[in-house]
Amino acid sequence: MEFIAKTLFGLEKVLAGELHDLGIKGVNVLNRAVAFTGDMSTLYKVNYCVRTALSVLLRITGFRIHSKDDLYRKSYEIDWSVFMNHDSKFSVVPVVYSKIFKHTAYPGLVVKDGVADHFRRKRGRRPDIDIHDPDVIINVHISDENVDISLDSSGDPLFKRGYRTTNPVAPLNEVLAAGIIYLSDWDAKVPLTDPMCGSGTIPVEAGLIAHRIPPGRFRKSFGFTRWNNFNEDLFIRIKNDADKHISNNPVSITASDVSEEAIRQTITNVKNAGLSNVIETRVSDFKNLRSSDEGGYLFLNPPYGERLKPGDPRELYSMIGTTLKHRFPGYKAWILTTQKEYLNYIGLKTNSKYILYNGPLKCILAEYEMYRGTKKEHKSLNR
Repeated sequence: MEFIAKTLFGLEKVLAGELHDLGIKGVNVLNRAVAFTGDMSTLYKVNYCVRTALSVLLRITGFRIHSKDDLYRKSYEIDWSVFMNHDSKFSVVPVVYSKIFKHTAYPGLVVKDGVADHFRRKRGRRPDIDIHDPDVIINVHISDENVDISLDSSGDPLFKRGYRTTNPVAPLNEVLAAGIIYLSDWDAKVPLTDPMCGSGTIPVEAGLIAHRIPPGRFRKSFGFTRWNNFNEDLFIRIKNDADKHISNNPVSITASDVSEEAIRQTITNVKNAGLSNVIETRVSDFKNLRSSDEGGYLFLNPPYGERLKPGDPRELYSMIGTTLKHRFPGYKAWILTTQKEYLNYIGLKTNSKYILYNGPLKCILAEYEMYRGTKKEHKSLNR
């Protein structure tokens, strides 16, 4: 079977690495996606275990068309009974870049009619459309004359882990948080702190990674569990096998924020993720914090956009630079921001930068190495 796992821009190689680590074959990096091959157990495993995928598509078929009639006929000919019944609910999601269709939504209606007529003529009844709670989500991708039809096996996007029950302002996408941690090469043997943790997404994702807790462990369902060919026994075996690798290795993770409400939300999410004994939480202003360790990793997702008042950036980022330099020697700091110029206010030289997206927002992830003493002394010690 052919699959495509969608991800955020900038995390394609990270996702490919996760798939390789799971022993999955045919991995091929695409734009905002990674293709791979396998069987149904592969599909179940990726949905349950992979942290940087947004959704996983099962490719049903591909073909060429010259008109809407071709699209209807090909859609009608697919054996939909493998995945759904006449009383199933389904939706069609079209992504169209083709001169054949003047309106990009129209191909979705054509495929909908093909599916409905397939069941009407063979079963005497047709399934209903339901865009809010479908049993089957059909993805139609059309590029010029080329059509790919796939099923979304995830249902709700995979960043919806299931541990977040609060609705914070401008939350960090869980997939992005996991991707940032992977990009940093954080070793769970060293301390990790997030002093502007918001609702605690980075600390929670770090805790899940450190203890090898599958990200799908807290979800109530996946899209494939509503397909006709769902093998519940196989899925249970996949889950049990993944859960066997959960560990209780000691790890130091701290989440703090100046907002009491943010920490309340963090405590709730940490508890829901089963990490209350792993993540330390506190209300504190970053500028008042001081490292008590010999080094570690620090992640910052400062307020931006509507959360950041006009005139704040220079003062905020200058404070971040001063605090990092004088209070966190020996640390590696990773800062996520939407504005490149904000990084200039930090007053420190970056080691590396990545372009990422948090939803529709383009972000920069910058790495800083906080050495002890002067830069000359640091270079001399590391020769």
